Amino acid sequence: MNSSQAPRAGARALFRPQLIALAAAALCGAAFAQEATKPAAKPGAEAPEVKELEAVVVTGTARREGVRKLEAGFSITTATEEQIKQAAPTSTADILKTVPGVFVESTGGQSNANIRVRGFPTPGDGPYSTFQQNGAPLYALPALSFLEHSQLFRLDDTIERMEVLRGGPSPIFGSGQPGVTVNFIQKDGRNPEGSLRVTTGTGDLKRVDGVYAGPLSDKWTVMVGGFWRQSQGLRDTQFPADDGGQLSLVLNRKLDDGNLQLYARALNDRNAFYTAIPVVGSADGKSVSSYPGFDASTAYFYGNELRNIVLETGRATGRTLPNGKPEILRSTVTKDLAEGRGATVQTFGANLDTRLGDWTLTNKLGHTGGDVPTYALFSGANPQTLGSYIASQVTAANGDAGVVAAAGRAATGGTATFTNGGGAITNMAMPVIVNGMWAVDKTLRSTTNETRLSKEIAPGNNLTVGLYLAGYSSHDVWTLGQAQLMTVQPHARLIDVALDNGVKASRNGYVTPPFSFDLDASYSGDTRAFFIADEWQLTKALRVDLGARRETQHITGSIANVSNGDLDNDPTTLYNNNLAYFNGSNTLIDSKLSRNSFTGGANYAFSRELSAFVRVNKGHRMPDFDVLRGRSANEAKAPVEDISQYEIGLKTATKLYSAFLTAYANKLTNSQTQQFTNAGNVVLRPNSKATGLEFELALRPGMGFEIAATGNFQDAKYEDFQQYSGNRVERAPKFQARLTPSWQTQTAYGQLRTFATFSHVGERFADQTNTLKLPAYQTIDAGAVFTMDSGLEIRLTGTNLSNKVGLTEGNFRVPGQAVGQDGVFLARPLFGRAYELSVGFQF
Repeated sequence: MNSSQAPRAGARALFRPQLIALAAAALCGAAFAQEATKPAAKPGAEAPEVKELEAVVVTGTARREGVRKLEAGFSITTATEEQIKQAAPTSTADILKTVPGVFVESTGGQSNANIRVRGFPTPGDGPYSTFQQNGAPLYALPALSFLEHSQLFRLDDTIERMEVLRGGPSPIFGSGQPGVTVNFIQKDGRNPEGSLRVTTGTGDLKRVDGVYAGPLSDKWTVMVGGFWRQSQGLRDTQFPADDGGQLSLVLNRKLDDGNLQLYARALNDRNAFYTAIPVVGSADGKSVSSYPGFDASTAYFYGNELRNIVLETGRATGRTLPNGKPEILRSTVTKDLAEGRGATVQTFGANLDTRLGDWTLTNKLGHTGGDVPTYALFSGANPQTLGSYIASQVTAANGDAGVVAAAGRAATGGTATFTNGGGAITNMAMPVIVNGMWAVDKTLRSTTNETRLSKEIAPGNNLTVGLYLAGYSSHDVWTLGQAQLMTVQPHARLIDVALDNGVKASRNGYVTPPFSFDLDASYSGDTRAFFIADEWQLTKALRVDLGARRETQHITGSIANVSNGDLDNDPTTLYNNNLAYFNGSNTLIDSKLSRNSFTGGANYAFSRELSAFVRVNKGHRMPDFDVLRGRSANEAKAPVEDISQYEIGLKTATKLYSAFLTAYANKLTNSQTQQFTNAGNVVLRPNSKATGLEFELALRPGMGFEIAATGNFQDAKYEDFQQYSGNRVERAPKFQARLTPSWQTQTAYGQLRTFATFSHVGERFADQTNTLKLPAYQTIDAGAVFTMDSGLEIRLTGTNLSNKVGLTEGNFRVPGQAVGQDGVFLARPLFGRAYELSVGFQF
């Protein structure tokens, strides 16, 4: 089980020059493109009122031509390429901060976001969010342990627009996601353009983006683009926190009565992953500040001393030792924390849109495969003094008769030294912390195909029938729970502890972990779903639609069983006396489940600029591999989550203003949640309900000014859920909002646009116990972009300009843990003040 970093490092070394060459090729290609003789109009540069009134969305619609955003009988948020850039997202998932009803925690880095939708309960990841590329899911299941979809995708200049569907008809189409579907639609060359830009910024950021899109012949167009980026990160790690890039290719062919699109994308990126750090809460619980010597905005435990981890594991040989214990063949797992929570994946797809007589045929095929590891520090319990930690080890050693017998006597005390030089530690009041060092390897495969046939069966009545097929797998190898004792400071130092009777409480900083869990599992699954939808324009103003879906899922798997024991058969080495090892037996999974979903809605257009809709849907969330793994053998209830949603909305847009309002209510039954805590894997089955109001507003008084506001009022609570009934759903703010004023003007040299965003996130509770309250916080972002008539573009953005210490989660590893001594507790804060400057050329 020893691992090597060489293959990934070699791949990156090959990947980087390819991306730089790509940018140069894009620049040269433009010189020979006929359409490039005159700069094309920049996407999204049309007047805002035109975008609002005429924007056509395709996500969540049965018709191949899509539907005007104002006429859609559901809630959908759209963003152009420019709007995505203006939001200055720190990661792919972070762009969802612009979507009302969605609360995204993107403080873990480029990957590992926690995405919450309309008060749906989840301790982490994004089980109610599905990311699509050109209409095809990146992975058939919405989430797995240590994986959410944004880990498989990076934002770059190849994206034409984003569409985010919330609720609505989503349980019927595609993968049947009842929460939020995020569809990134790439450029395909039908609108010729090209650009090359370089970016620098906080964390010694170096980034190159390039894209070229244009014709190959009278029927073929192409888009090729990507990026390469290296950065020390928004937290100081002493090593590159983000390193890698992405390549994309899209080929598009115009057919006699339709279109064929082929696309491919290769992502090779590694990203440091951050968890909770110590902070200090105020006496009234309404604010937080940095722990002494540990800047909450920029500091982290990572450093060169912690970077490379070596974890112990083993497999039983089947033989028994003379002392009656099983013989264990020991091995080690070596990982680099700089690899973090990255991805080396390839995505391929083909979209066909044509006619077969009176029928319209659309087919979306997508495939994703590759490796998505997580090597990271996972926070432990609150800090304590070194003296109290040594005392706890004395108590633990003396409480084990085997340890005392092997040592010859009980311990009365102990000593500590820095692991990597520095000598003995005499300050027993020095704060220390036990943090987990975890390694997760996942190899994923997913192939999805959605076929739709549509026909107008009567004037104004369109019938759609479809078939969704998916096959997917995952091979997981985990080593979880092993922990190291370290100082509470940036670039933490490791500590070794020895007791005065010869017992070794640690090895190279590794100490007795709170829990230990290993996994070696292979899973595979397939999903088949048939759906039917009917849309009827009853009158010029009234359109109704109905849809139903029958889905069947079959999952199988093999899991190597684990026992805990003394890996080296030496009781005096406390640190590995109770570690996990594979005992030679296996557990098999074989689950087959079916469920029905439906939706019904109506949209009434009072005028071309004003409409209202109502919607009801009933969907479900089928179990994923980890839900089935964590399910108790005696659970009688099927691990399927049922979700009911009700919506009523109002949409209006004119030259002066636009308003999109959606009131919603939902009820979730038998939610499937689990989290690895210091007590091991905790499996919960909560029920909940929520009501809320989402809003997207914009006012355009003229003279280039616009004021936009988005947000959500929400009340989400648990019900019929053990002792937690009536508690607020964890980490779901009652109110969040973004206010974005902007101004643009035309100068003698080009267009200047300035903007700022004021964000508010209301208070939340850290977990279902509602013990620790996370205070409300406000942030300020701002930026400016100057697009010259020559094609040169200069863009400057700043995020969290007030350097606010806002918390997105508490101590995930210890649910119910309150504030400790002197107001100290563990939480994951926002990234501090950061800037980016990019200079680009458009052609």
